[in-house]
Amino acid sequence: QVQLVESGGGLVQPGGSLRLSCAASGSIFRIYAMGWYRQAPGKQRELVATISSEGNTNYAGSVKGRFTISRDNAKNTVYLQMNSLKPEDTAVYYCHADCVPGGRYWGQGTQVTVSS
Repeated sequence: QVQLVESGGGLVQPGGSLRLSCAASGSIFRIYAMGWYRQAPGKQRELVATISSEGNTNYAGSVKGRFTISRDNAKNTVYLQMNSLKPEDTAVYYCHADCVPGGRYWGQGTQVTVSS
């Protein structure tokens, strides 16, 4: 079994920054892609950013240039640095890890609220 534990969410003013972390633990042989999705009230879950085990990244157009995804393979941890936050970034953020064995695992979600 694999567990993903997220941290770093909270309340921030527009234009502010937050850094999310997600650590994977358990019976992991290897982690391929890791990433972040988000879900705002009344909306579907959407991709924010992903990163491969080699460090290749992919971003949603709405966050490109403001968010940066990174990972520490030794710690099985993925990060999301969020700058220039906007009210429309308000959502529950979920991390995922694509693991061998087992497939895709999800974190429990962390709330990010951008409001003045």
